Amino acid sequence: MRSARPPLQAYAVLAYAAFLLASAWGVGFLANLSVAPTTVDGPLRGPRWESLLIDAALLLLFAVQHSVMARAGFKRRLARVLPEAAERSTFVLASALLLALLFWQWRPLPGGIWTVSGQPWVALLWVLYGTGWVLAFSATAMVDHWDFLGLRQASWDPARGPYVGPGFSERWLYAWVRHPLMLGLLIAFWATPRMTVGHLFFAIASTGYIAVGVRFEERDLRRRLGPVYDEYADRVPAVVPGARRPRRTSSPAA
Repeated sequence: MRSARPPLQAYAVLAYAAFLLASAWGVGFLANLSVAPTTVDGPLRGPRWESLLIDAALLLLFAVQHSVMARAGFKRRLARVLPEAAERSTFVLASALLLALLFWQWRPLPGGIWTVSGQPWVALLWVLYGTGWVLAFSATAMVDHWDFLGLRQASWDPARGPYVGPGFSERWLYAWVRHPLMLGLLIAFWATPRMTVGHLFFAIASTGYIAVGVRFEERDLRRRLGPVYDEYADRVPAVVPGARRPRRTSSPAA
């Protein structure tokens, strides 16, 4: 696709590369892989309460950035200072940088919560961990991976008219749950043969943020898509496969 804005396209590629690096770091971080620059587990680095406060602050910083920048009001303000086609790449880049900061400055909190040592259970948990990441990355492809991460917007030629993103679709995983990306992340956060205090804190805090974030996203989707999304939400569970929400009923007229 020809682009009339090479600098903007280069910016989008930079943001995409940052996303890939942060994602790879995240996979190694939670799995305690030796190739990762830092990992969720390790020796205590200072007072336990201080480590807990630092970790909480890092998680909160990412949650605030991710939530605020995803809102329509912030996007409108950002459009006053940046090209609209750069909005998604800016969100992706900021998220990747804050994730890298979180992983880099994370303070391990030792202490075992559970340990699984027998086979085949250890192998099954690692397979489940990998499946979670595969689900998360696959979910982006099913809604247009390049649009989701800002590359398509930056590559769009303005001479062809305004950019229009992909429409509503419930293909593949989205026919199973409304938020397969979040389902994949939740699996990855919790599937481990050795759960420590620090890993548990990360998993609980991240799960709480996902629960809140999904509510905000659902509100935006209902506002943007209207009855189409309402009907979809009545049929398809949000995150947990097979969990059906009660159908909404209209209140009788007074």
